[in-house]
Amino acid sequence: MTRVGVNGYGTIGKRVADAVAAQPDMELVGVTKASPDYGVEAAARRGYDLYTAVDDRTDEFAAAGVDLAGTLGDLLDAVDVIVDCAPSGVGERNAPVYEAHDTPAIFQGGEDAAVAEASFNARGRYEAARDADSVRVVSCNTTALSRLLAPLDEAYGVEKARVTLVRRGGDPSETDRGPINDIVPDPATVPSHHGPDVNEILPDLAVDTAALKAPVTGMHTHSVNVTLETEPDESGVRDLLGDEDRIFLVPEGAGIDGAGALKEYAADAGRPRSDLWENCVWAESISVTGRDLYLFQNVHQEADVVPENVDAIRAMTTDVDAAASMARTNETLGVGLRSRLGNDELGRAELAADD
Repeated sequence: MTRVGVNGYGTIGKRVADAVAAQPDMELVGVTKASPDYGVEAAARRGYDLYTAVDDRTDEFAAAGVDLAGTLGDLLDAVDVIVDCAPSGVGERNAPVYEAHDTPAIFQGGEDAAVAEASFNARGRYEAARDADSVRVVSCNTTALSRLLAPLDEAYGVEKARVTLVRRGGDPSETDRGPINDIVPDPATVPSHHGPDVNEILPDLAVDTAALKAPVTGMHTHSVNVTLETEPDESGVRDLLGDEDRIFLVPEGAGIDGAGALKEYAADAGRPRSDLWENCVWAESISVTGRDLYLFQNVHQEADVVPENVDAIRAMTTDVDAAASMARTNETLGVGLRSRLGNDELGRAELAADD
């Protein structure tokens, strides 16, 4: 059993903690909070041992009636690996603490690539984390692009990828984020950081990215154009992407027209917190002109990196290979969303079985 701690029980941390707790080969030792807010209650309901992320705030927890299992240092001494889910920039400040306790660490994509020995994506760069002392799971957008571009490159070769990202202004709980009534380039320069970040995973792939920020909290949307080295056909691309467990092909007849419907679909499917761990690619958007492929995909910024964190733990601490780790993670979390409303054989077979 790999003993795991999660430093930062927020948007990503609480999801990673639940995912780790679901793994048969991992033990969640505990989670940290910087202050005794409502997240403390959520952790207690799940039976997670709570540690303070900041040593001099133990009195705040005591005043709130919260029992602590110890400090961050105590947690680091009790685990095989720590998953840093602190806000962007805080992970870099935490890195020397992890090193002082000789505890391998996994950081999130809000940190610069230089924070860790390697950047990680299970589909595109699993082995880079093998035996590393520090790994950065790339951001939600980079995770999604890596999942999409890796199989395309393997099957057809990628000459050039061009992506426009319409990013959500903030997560639902981030009331201080914006814009409120605007759509702004973020950044105004091209490329955005996403293209260079993809190259941390797929170093030989030519990719340009431009990003906008919109006043929504639901999901990111990518408009993707890929010039391939060999000419594909639309059905071949659909089959290729449909075979990827971490890509959900949204069928044309499902009536799912955007992020709101996707989140409702996930909730109706029984997903915790309406989480979509998969890239959501609209099947009807997949079109081919010569060697140019076009499609739209949506990315749930709160969720898609969660299975990647689980796989990163295995890559760092075990000899389990990428395929086995991804299969185990997918099975335990229920990754691999499939609609019964498509025209594929799977959908017809499932509907017939229900009848």
